[in-house]
Amino acid sequence: MNRKHVAAWAAYDFANSVYPAVITSTVFGVYYANVIVGNTGVDAGRGDAWWGAVGSVSVLFVALTSPLFGAIADGAGIRKQFMALYTLVCVAAVASFGLLEPGMVVPGFLLAVAANIGFEGALVFYNAYLPEIAAREERGRISGIGFAVGYAGSAVGLAIALPLAQAGAFDLLWLVVAGFFLLFSLPTFAILPDDRGRGESVRAAAVAGLTGFTAILKDVWGHRDLRRFLIAFFVYIDGVLTVIWFASNFASATLGFEETELIVLFLVVQISALFGAYALAGPTDRWGPRRVVTLTLTAWFVLGVLAFFVETKGEFWGIALLAGFNLGSIQAASRSYMSALIPDGKEAEMFGFYAFCGKASSILGPAVFGFVSLTTGNQRWAVLAITSFFLIGGLLLQRVRDPVRDPLPTPHPHPSPSR
Repeated sequence: MNRKHVAAWAAYDFANSVYPAVITSTVFGVYYANVIVGNTGVDAGRGDAWWGAVGSVSVLFVALTSPLFGAIADGAGIRKQFMALYTLVCVAAVASFGLLEPGMVVPGFLLAVAANIGFEGALVFYNAYLPEIAAREERGRISGIGFAVGYAGSAVGLAIALPLAQAGAFDLLWLVVAGFFLLFSLPTFAILPDDRGRGESVRAAAVAGLTGFTAILKDVWGHRDLRRFLIAFFVYIDGVLTVIWFASNFASATLGFEETELIVLFLVVQISALFGAYALAGPTDRWGPRRVVTLTLTAWFVLGVLAFFVETKGEFWGIALLAGFNLGSIQAASRSYMSALIPDGKEAEMFGFYAFCGKASSILGPAVFGFVSLTTGNQRWAVLAITSFFLIGGLLLQRVRDPVRDPLPTPHPHPSPSR
């Protein structure tokens, strides 16, 4: 393990975590739904529907393109360039949020979609570095460290956002988020090693990627445990990502949280998530990722049911803190699980497919939440609908071999026949 490379890799988690913390989880999601679109009174659920569409459309783009771009990155050795391009798209779109005014629903939608494509697209290539910088037996711990550092970045970003939100300086806030992301990602691009690739040109790699998606599907389908894991992941991560996407909208519209209350709440949640990612990083290697993911999914299901009945801000605080702890652990353990199942030499390609499954599933969750909220006029039923994803995903996961607790036997060569 190269500690310098691990530190540079984790630094990107610190840098990019300001985006979900401030943009999708707290300030901008609520600002877009409530101020730009409208989400109360005769417009009840309308802002949720538009914000859900932002999530669905952006992740659809990433889902459809990530296997192709992952194959290009593997073939041409341009993983870092792809990661940098997506990062710049996100930074530029967030910096442009200051141009939005109430009623600019479509321009806001387009900018939000571009920002989320940039953020989610970069993660494909960021995740693909994990097998390169960490040995198989260390990936659970390194993955957990990355998420822990990321939640520290979220906490710092929210602490910076709090006074700006209190002052109503939202235009300045968007610029600060963009600058934070750009500045703290620079060490990652300077220090992480360039991808060696397979020596193909970009054009040749693109052609191979376009014609090779069927081969990727066959490759994944031919690995029983990888196939079963991705099906389970497809279901349960949709629930997790949808909760992240709509938590602040639920707290604001259903429980009456103010903007500054949301920031303080999610600041504390980031600290809780940091402890969750770090606390279960070692156990992921010792107990096996399946046990850790199963435990966290059980907790997610219980918390979702409790959220349906929550009536006070204090009760929601308790649920949010426990959810934060499980958020850090399930993301880190899932990434470690995936990395342990990937065949050697296909990291970016398979993590592209991993992103495809995660993002393709995320088309459904926000759409379901937005639809149920709009048709019932009650976000509680939308929360309950999403909670079912944790139960189904957890049951499907039990069919997957745990590579730590049940490793495949090492094949032994047959002895040569004696003459």
